[in-house]
This record gives sequence, structure tokens and C-alpha cells, in this order.
Amino acid sequence: MLTQKLQQKLLQKLSPQQILLMKLLQIPSIALEQRIKQEIEENPALEDAADPEMSTDAEEPLPDTEPDPVEELEREREDFDITDYLDDDDIPAYRLNSGNTSADDEHREVPYASGISFHEMLISQLGLRHLDERQVAIATYIIGNLDDSGYLNRNLSAMVDDLAFTQNISTSVEELNELLKVVQEFDPPGIGARDLRECLLIQLRRQDYTPAVELATHLVERYFDELTKKHYDKITRKARVTEEELRDAVNEILKLNPKPGNSMGETSRTNHYIMPDFFVYNKDGDLELQVNSRNMPELRLSRTYVDMLETYAESKSKSNSQKEAVMFIKQKIDSARWFIDAIKQRQNTLYVTMTAIMEYQRDYFLTGDETKLRPMILKDIAELVGLDISTVSRVANSKYVQTPFGTFLLKTFFSESMQTDSGEEVSTREIKKILSDCIEAEEKGKPLTDEQLTDILKEKGYNIARRTVAKYREQLNIPVARLRKEL
Repeated sequence: MLTQKLQQKLLQKLSPQQILLMKLLQIPSIALEQRIKQEIEENPALEDAADPEMSTDAEEPLPDTEPDPVEELEREREDFDITDYLDDDDIPAYRLNSGNTSADDEHREVPYASGISFHEMLISQLGLRHLDERQVAIATYIIGNLDDSGYLNRNLSAMVDDLAFTQNISTSVEELNELLKVVQEFDPPGIGARDLRECLLIQLRRQDYTPAVELATHLVERYFDELTKKHYDKITRKARVTEEELRDAVNEILKLNPKPGNSMGETSRTNHYIMPDFFVYNKDGDLELQVNSRNMPELRLSRTYVDMLETYAESKSKSNSQKEAVMFIKQKIDSARWFIDAIKQRQNTLYVTMTAIMEYQRDYFLTGDETKLRPMILKDIAELVGLDISTVSRVANSKYVQTPFGTFLLKTFFSESMQTDSGEEVSTREIKKILSDCIEAEEKGKPLTDEQLTDILKEKGYNIARRTVAKYREQLNIPVARLRKEL
């Protein structure tokens, strides 16, 4: 049964301006310039004040006061003709260009960096082998199945079926294995291996003979699992070698490249630079903050669109098509104004939030000592600046700050608190720093276990559990004691 009823609900919805501001807040400075260029391309009512191709007339800002609804209604009743603004009588640019060129004209070309990819380098080495056309096709297929690290992670029997169905080449696992051995002879050494053990063996067998290399080859063949787990006592007992001989063999293994394919990728990899969003300076004990706005253009409303609205308002004749055109212009101008206001509000929010963080962690920004970092969470900064926690989170996300001690991700300054035996609250970042220093200073032949690290921290007044020490160690990307052992 259908019924009708009247019901009131209290809802909270974000306006388009608020959504725009939230999206701009989480964009770092390096991506903000591209976002502004995109908005300029999509909205003709928005322009860059420094662009010489834009209008050179001085901008006259629109009045901030809202128009009178009665006046707006009277203007809608008037008729107006703005065909001069709607008709496009300009001659197309392609009709003003000619193909006249001279041999004496100066031609400037932009140089492009070119290089050879990892797979192309391997395919080029096929030409140095005595292979027929069929073998070259199979070897090329094998190279195409290598991953970025240079490993072959596919089963040879599955590749036999793929060659039969996709390239109509009938082959066998034995033939694929023979051609794979050919590929494994290519540079860099270790290419074409099916696992880490095979990769290390390929590299060791291509080295000059020495007792250490021979022993390293024997250990990788017979005791690979013990090597990966660093069970050196078992190896010396089973292989009947001295600790010095084992140390020389392990040093030869450590010189090998476990990912030979990456050696080619690293040489052609593009450098990635970090553009800081904030700059913190120490001026004789006084901290100064600067928000990075170096690549942010100065935005303004298009003078042409503003003049069209003013002319339309002063005119007495208006048709329906002209009203639709003016509504489009109003929409674009409103969108441009919202975007300009959002950019200004973004800069202000960033400055206020970073100022609060800088003052909260003043001791650290003055000295650079990580042990002086105070425990700080998003709620602490949100209460100081009077913003929502989600807004502070967007500001801290993907933003970098340049200090006299280096450039850091802003969210690394946030950490939880922990209470010492004396009742003092310290940052977990301070505990991680002490933990890292202890592991760095340990004896590599007898690394400290998590239990020993827990005892050391307790002696320093940090009463934390062993599982917490293990968690902090994993967050610092430090392996367990057994894997840190060195001969």
C-alpha cells in the first residue's frame, strides 16, 4: 500500500566549493601547477595574469555584494542583443598561414633523450649468435617473458603451448631449455634464471677461478637454504670449512647482483625530484615559515567575460538564446571565482597548519635532534588551528617540508606518545631513534636479539614489551638478529 507523508530531516552536505577545497588541499605543490593549468584550459573565464597571450587590460574585480533579486528579475524582462559576443567572424588562423620557407631559415629542434630498453639490449645480443630464424623467434619469445629483474617466472611446458598456439611454432621443453642456456650467457650476468639460486650460480660460473669462488659455488649448490637463513655454524660443520674460508666465500656471494635486470633499468631511470611544500628557516633562533608558491601562477577573471556580462546588463533587448549564453558565462565566472578563492584558502590553511606544527615541534626544528620530537597526533594540531582532523590529515598527506637538516615528509612528525618510568611522555619516534642507534652500534658477529634490545630500553627508562620492540624494528625495516649476523 502506497502512502504519502511529510517528513523533515537534518542533513549535512558538502557544497561544491568545499569539495573543491578538500581536493586541492591534498594536492602537493608539484602537482598543483598542473591542476591549475587544467582548470585554465577547461574554464575560459579563468586566466593567468602573467600570460602575455591573455588580455592585457587591467582587471576590474566583480563586486562582492550579491545582486538584488528584484533588479535581476527586471533585467530578465528586458530585451537585449549581444550577437557581437556570440558571432565568431574572425578569420581562422590556418587561413593566415603560408607554407613559404627558406633554406636559410633557422630551425631549432628540441633534443630528446633516447636509450635502449632492457629487452631490446638482450635481443640485440641474439645477432651475435649462430641461430637460424626459427631459433631466433623462440629465443626472442623467451626474452619477452623475462620480468624487470631478469628472471624467467614461467614454466617451460606452458611456453611450449603458447608458441604452438600464438606463433605456430612446434617445439619441445628440451629445445627451450637449450635456447634458455644461450640467453643465460648474455650480459648482464644472471639473466634468464628461474630462481635466485640459479641466478647466483650463473654469475659465479662466469667469474675467474679462485678458491673462494669455487667454495661459494659449492655452497650455493649444496647449502643454499642454510646460506639464506645465515646458519653459518651448520655450514662450517657440514661443509668442513673454516670460518675464515666461509667468510671469503660469503663475501664473494655478497658481490653478486640478485636482480641483474635492474642494473639496466637503473641506468635509464629518470630522476625523481621532491619539491618541498614548506620551507623552515632558522634565523638566529627564530623560526620562519614560507609556503612554496613558486610555480603557482596568479589567477584572475577574464576581462572579456566580465565585459560581456556588463554589456548584457546595460542592454534593453534579450532573446532566449542570448540568455542561455549569458547563463553559461555566469556559470564559468562563478566557477573561476570559486577556484581562485579555493586556491587562496588552500594557501592560508597550509600556512596556519604548518605554523602550528612548527611551533609544536620547535625544539626539533631548532636543533634537528630526533629525540626532541614531542608526541603529536592529528587531534593536537586540529585543536590548535580550529580545523577538523580530516583537514589536517589532508594537509599532512604527501606534503614535504625543507628544514636546515633535510627534507622530510610532513606526516613523519606525527607520532604517538609513550610514558617512561619517570612519568614523562615521549614520542615513539624517539624510541625508534634509540633502537636504531643500539642496532647500529651492536657487534655484528653477535647481533642483539629483541629480548636484549628490550632490556637495554628498560635500562634507559623505556618500559615497553618485546613485541613492541619487534614492531618498531619492522617499521624501521631492520631484520631479526639472525639475519643481521656477519662473519
